Amino acid sequence: MTSYIGRRVAYLIPIWLGITVLAFLISTLAPGDPARIYFQRTRGRQPSQQELQIVRDRFNLDEPVVEQYTTWLSGAVRGDLGVSFTTGRPVLDELLLRFPATLTLAFWATIVTVVIAIPIGILAAVKRNSVLDQVMRATSMLGASIPSFWLALLLIILFSVQLGWLPASGQQGWESLVLPALALGLGDAAVIARLTRSSLLEILNEDYVKTARAKGLSESRIMMRHILRNGMAAVVTQIGLAFGFLLAYSAIIEVIFVWPGIGRLAVDAIGQRDYTMIQGFVVFAGTIFVLINLVVDLLYMWLDPRVMLGRQRAVAT
Repeated sequence: MTSYIGRRVAYLIPIWLGITVLAFLISTLAPGDPARIYFQRTRGRQPSQQELQIVRDRFNLDEPVVEQYTTWLSGAVRGDLGVSFTTGRPVLDELLLRFPATLTLAFWATIVTVVIAIPIGILAAVKRNSVLDQVMRATSMLGASIPSFWLALLLIILFSVQLGWLPASGQQGWESLVLPALALGLGDAAVIARLTRSSLLEILNEDYVKTARAKGLSESRIMMRHILRNGMAAVVTQIGLAFGFLLAYSAIIEVIFVWPGIGRLAVDAIGQRDYTMIQGFVVFAGTIFVLINLVVDLLYMWLDPRVMLGRQRAVAT
């Protein structure tokens, strides 16, 4: 098991390095002079050539690109993602300050996804080809096709403008979480409901399920001990990946609902051409997603030990 975990960690290292290269290229290839932009944001005036040279020396902007990347990467490994052009504060501090809000939103959006998708997927599989199954399949297709930002606007119009039940923006308690969590979670709920249905349908016709029925076991016991345990591995994996995507790509929803998370911080940084903040966001969000992938891999191994055994045999041969 230890060797399996070690291999999974080793596989993620080149992926993380690729993320850092992508983040670094954002500032290297972007138009404009980062030194001039930084000086204007921090001092509020145009710099002289001498002042520009001081900024370039401070951030190693006169060095070759490879040396700049190496210096920046060594800082990123230590948690130093630079200083924000807009606020003058360390980028990592700004991201950590906003991350709890995004984490809260992603967590409750995932809860919405699980609470809606799993029961519907199970019922659709058990009632295959019934009216319920047909309605579920049509609804999930519609839900997966609706853009989250459009759904967010519909929810605001209905529950905030027309009914006045929930706030349309801000972070004002649990009521403010309902609409953004629904806007983020309903799309993934449609996808995971379909995946749950297809995964369980594969298990329902297995020989060990038929044997369990022949032994006289109750349907509820067969469902809990045999069908769900063996059929939910792929679903759990998708839920974990969906949680990672929600953490990294909830920017549009955060902007619509004025939610103070890292997604909105990244959008503001793009508008203000705060290159160091954009770099930091890409590295931070990418690191979180890579770590979630590692946790999902280990969870998948726990749910289905055959995954580890199969890979061990492949390595042995």
